[in-house]
Order: sequence, then C-alpha cells, then structure tokens
Amino acid sequence: MLIPVVLAGGAGTRLWPMSRASHPKQFLPISGRRSMLVETLARFDSLSPAAPIVVCQDAHRFLVAEQLREAGVTGDILLEPALRNTAPAIALAALQAFDRDENALMLVLPADHAVADPKALIEAIAPARAAAEQGRLVTFGVSPTRAETGYGYIEAAETPSADSAVPIRRFVEKPDAETAQSYLDSGRYLWNSGMFLMRADRYLQALERQRSAMLSAVKSAWEARQVDLDFLRVGAEAFSACEAESIDYAVMEDAPDASVVALDAGWSDVGSWQSLWEISARDEDDNALRGDVIVDGVSGSLIHSESRLVAAIGVSDLMIVETPDAVMVAHRDASQAVKRVAETLKRQNRTEWDQHRRVHRPWGSYDGVHAAERYQVKQISVRPGGRLSLQKHFHRAEHWIVVRGTARVTRGEETFLLEENQSTYIPLGVVHRLENPGKIELELIEVQSGSYLGEDDIERFDDVYRRD
Repeated sequence: MLIPVVLAGGAGTRLWPMSRASHPKQFLPISGRRSMLVETLARFDSLSPAAPIVVCQDAHRFLVAEQLREAGVTGDILLEPALRNTAPAIALAALQAFDRDENALMLVLPADHAVADPKALIEAIAPARAAAEQGRLVTFGVSPTRAETGYGYIEAAETPSADSAVPIRRFVEKPDAETAQSYLDSGRYLWNSGMFLMRADRYLQALERQRSAMLSAVKSAWEARQVDLDFLRVGAEAFSACEAESIDYAVMEDAPDASVVALDAGWSDVGSWQSLWEISARDEDDNALRGDVIVDGVSGSLIHSESRLVAAIGVSDLMIVETPDAVMVAHRDASQAVKRVAETLKRQNRTEWDQHRRVHRPWGSYDGVHAAERYQVKQISVRPGGRLSLQKHFHRAEHWIVVRGTARVTRGEETFLLEENQSTYIPLGVVHRLENPGKIELELIEVQSGSYLGEDDIERFDDVYRRD
C-alpha cells in the first residue's frame, strides 16, 4: 500500500503578502489554478495510491478539509498540537499508516512545492519504491541547475542516478556561493527536496534507534488521540513536550540505509518571490504577470495583482505584489528579506501578517470591505449547508442584507427566512444564528455598529464545528 503523506504545516512568510499565517501558500493557487495542496495530491493520481494522510496545524484544519472535499479526495487529517518540525510530524503519519497496513509505504511530500514535470517525478518513484520495499529510507535529490545558496544539499556516496537509489554520504546546510559552485562542479551533490519514500515500520524503527525520547513522546500523544469531526487530534501535552527536529537530522543523517534517487522534474520549493518568478511563464521582456496588470518599458519583473489595476512603467527586476489590503514592492535581489516585513507586522500586532482581508471560516468566508470608527462593513459568504454558531455580542449590533441565496435567521426566540433584497436587524446582546438552507452560496452584506468591533466580542452557545 502506497500512502501519500502530505506535510501542510508551514507558514510561507517569504511569500507575504499573498501568503499569511492563517492562510499560507500551500492553500493558495500559487503556481497553478488549484491550491498547492491539491496540486501535490493530484500529481500521483496515476499511481492509484491509498487515501492520503495530511498533517497540518489545528488552525488550518477546516481549510484542509474543505480543499480535500472540493478536490473529491478522502483521507486522514492529523492535527499537530504544536509545530515540532518534520521528524515528529512524519512519526505521527507513520503510526497512522502502520495502523492501516503493517507494510505500508509512505510517500512523504511537502504540500507547498511545485513540479513542472510530474511525469518525471512519477518515473523516479519506481526505483525509490524498489529500494524502500527492501527497507531502505529513500529521499529524492534534485539535480542542481545552478550554484544555489538557498537550498540544502545531499552528497551522494557515488554518482547520483535517476534509475536507482544510491547511498547518501551526508546532508549539508545551505552553502555560500563558492561552496555551492564546488558542489555543482563535483556532480555528486543534489538539492535536498524534502520528499521521501519509506516503509512506515522502518521509519519508526530508525527513530527508535536514533531519537528514542522523541518517538516515546509521539507514541504517548498518539495513544491519547481522539476523533473530532473529520480530524484526528493527538495528545497535546505529550506532543508539545517532543523535541523539534527535522527528519534529516533526526533520522536520515545517521541512518546506514539512507539512499537518494536523482530527480530532474523542474522542482522548486517556491520559497520566495524570486523562486516563483523563475518557474512562472514570462513574456518577451522576462516579466511574469498575473491579474490586471499593464506594463510599459518593464523587464525582468514579477507583478501580481489580486484586486485592482497595477500599472508599472520603466522599471526592471522588481517584485510588485498587490492584495486587497497590502502592496509590496521590492527588488528581486531582496526576495529573501520579505520574511522580515511579516515579522515586523507581527511585532506591531498588525493583522496583515496573519490574515487576508477575506477570512476563511468552516462555514464559508467574510471580506472586511470597510472599517471606520464605530462601524464596519463585511461581505459574508455561507456555503450550502453552512451554519454559523449560535452567538451573541456585547458591544455591537448588526444589520444583514441578503444579496444572493436564502438565509435562515435565528434571532432570540424567533426563526425566519430571508430572500434576496430582504434584510433584518440583530440588536446588541440578542442571541442569533445565520444558516444557509439552500443549494447555492448565500451572500449578504453585514453592517456592524458599536463601541467595539473586534472578532473576540463573541459568546458562543452552540457550534457544529466545535470551536472554542
């Protein structure tokens, strides 16, 4: 049994402002029309794998569930109570995979990477699978195309091959430019892709041998697991006490049977706007343009527009990224510095580091259209069957105007339906609920007014999604 294990816990802050903490790049259509998570799973359809295992943060659980549902994929969603890097996350997945099948093979995949040639990746799986079935721990090393300083490297013990798994001599950190060039010249070094193929039992055995305390903590967390709706929650206290370490350090570096298969499939970790520019389709002036963009005398630039016209004139080698609530302009050489902007926003307690203007919820989403002193306006979308919590507010009243679909409204002791162009008023302190009983998306405009309009001004009495 081949089980895709997708690691979807990353933050993706180097792609701010498009990628944010509450909605990072793996859940966005960064390099295609579908989200990176869905693209990752779709690459392996031809292998007819077993149902995937997705490991993600608790805060992203409904995003994962909804994207799997929209893609028609059924799988297990494991929630990490705390971020502890890849070794513990893969151990959780290994325990789940072993429960399914004692001989299960795990194809471990980051959710936020791009592959230009999926067929080449599928072809590389055959030699990796043969080695993994024999008990070897196999990773995929990307054949380098340049002296890249932004990636870790794998040194193969012999000339790397796309046809067989060869032993690994060592893993090395991101090098300086001179060292990276020497790696490229040697022909023995590959970029570390973070993708693996291994038997679940062999991974657990290796972790037991090399990080027994880590495995013990993960097992304790696993034994305390509970099913919550579509999710599997493990013991938070035990998992949080686990050491944070990558699979490279915890297992692969010291494993005697660690092996690598060379991969030439147009791989990118899309770890920066520069990386995205490199893999994007570009015009005759080397510009990667997306959205409502007009250029005149522009070259070598990435310009991304989400919500309005962006015009650029007479500039070169820039990254210009527009979202409804932020605009970023930087030189392409400064691509790795974008993360610092997100960190500054976080220190200043600004919402732009964490959330987009459109905020996703398990029932749908809302867009903060306008905010001012004592009032704000939101456009709310509720998917068919979606149901907000039964709640009340202490500091604000709300006006709802339906613009599409049908709303079922609970207001105090009464329940009634609203059709298009109808409205209602929810006074401050009144218990209320909004539902979509129809078969099409419910869209409404909400006008809030009051002395405090924060999202934490809410008391929930009933919530089908079991949020706090």
